[in-house]
Amino acid sequence: MATRKSRDRSSRTKLFVLDTNVLMHDPTSLFRFEEHDVYVPMMVLEELDNNKKGVSEVARNARQASRYLEEIVSKATVPLSEGIPLKRHDADTATGRLFLQTEPIPATLPASLPNTKADNHIIGVTMYLQDRDRAREVILVSKDINMRIKARAVGLAAEDYFNDKVLEDTDVLYSGVRELPPDFWETHGRNMESWKKDGRTYYRLQGPLVSSLLLNEFVWQDGEQPLQAWVREHDGRSVVLETVRDYSHSKNAVWGITARNREQNFALNALMNPDIDFVTLLGQAGTGKTLLALAAALAQTLEEKRYSEIIMTRVTVPVGEDIGFLPGTEEEKMTPWMGALEDNLDVLNATDEEAGEWGRAATRDLIRSRIKVKSLNFMRGRTFINKFLIIDEAQNLTPKQMKTLITRAGPGTKVVCLGNIAQIDTPY
Repeated sequence: MATRKSRDRSSRTKLFVLDTNVLMHDPTSLFRFEEHDVYVPMMVLEELDNNKKGVSEVARNARQASRYLEEIVSKATVPLSEGIPLKRHDADTATGRLFLQTEPIPATLPASLPNTKADNHIIGVTMYLQDRDRAREVILVSKDINMRIKARAVGLAAEDYFNDKVLEDTDVLYSGVRELPPDFWETHGRNMESWKKDGRTYYRLQGPLVSSLLLNEFVWQDGEQPLQAWVREHDGRSVVLETVRDYSHSKNAVWGITARNREQNFALNALMNPDIDFVTLLGQAGTGKTLLALAAALAQTLEEKRYSEIIMTRVTVPVGEDIGFLPGTEEEKMTPWMGALEDNLDVLNATDEEAGEWGRAATRDLIRSRIKVKSLNFMRGRTFINKFLIIDEAQNLTPKQMKTLITRAGPGTKVVCLGNIAQIDTPY
């Protein structure tokens, strides 16, 4: 009876054969396949062993993957050939089993694919597994495009590892902005409450759209009485909308910068709001992401004294070939990577036309004394208190690097991430 249940389960679930680069990209990929089973060939263990030395992220991931495998195998209560349960605790979503290659597998590759190459060996193992259990779907998972092409050429199913892949379609991403329908006030204004406070207008509303609105989401509506507001409170049944400050007007200029469109106005409202500790700005090149972030940072650091200093960092991934080592201190090494900072400081410094040449020079020196350029490599273990942290070119950060940076924020710190997913320069 137990054998029949095992066979029924195997026919319903898939068997994913993992390539080495998947584990080195995300060591937790072992636990990302839910109810399906995972198979790790012996060649993958060999490649993990060959790549475990060093201080790079790939080497760290290889070591972590080996630790996960050792943890799973050491707690096994069944023979390895029967599969080891991947579920570690109640919160784990992985309910499948881990299979390790425990027997020599004969080469079944075409003559054009030499078995001495690691990729071809893994493809051969996948072919053997597919021939052994034809009732079950066996899929090779790899980050290597050419390996997936070769696998499909020999009749195997091959997939990329998508669990932490960045969305390429910006239309699918959460924009933080929503256009209200034309009949919004007719459907939501029956029991509306409104009041004014500190020059802002507030609306407490109920209606069918309330459940889909998110906290700190900006909403707008054009027409005879245009509205630009953001969701200030949300208790499930009702929301409180607060009208935003109009930063397109010169009287509300931030360090001499005014918003040129609705999106920039929303961005400045989020950047200047002390209650919002984390802001992400996504946009094409030239849309003013860095300029707005710097203007808001300078205004709140030098004028409002809300933050003690500005810290700016970015990942040092070159667009083309690397030019080699850079001389000098940490800030001097980071200077070539901070061309965007210099360009935007020139723009912000030129906004004060009445200061004169000496005044602008003094302002520039003051600004430079309050902006610290830090390398990503030395962020581990630090805690920033009352700082305005700007992470430029954030699209090049790995999930682990992003988590490292965000967890550096202490009390009173605001984190701003700037990026454009159309300009990702990292290999993955």
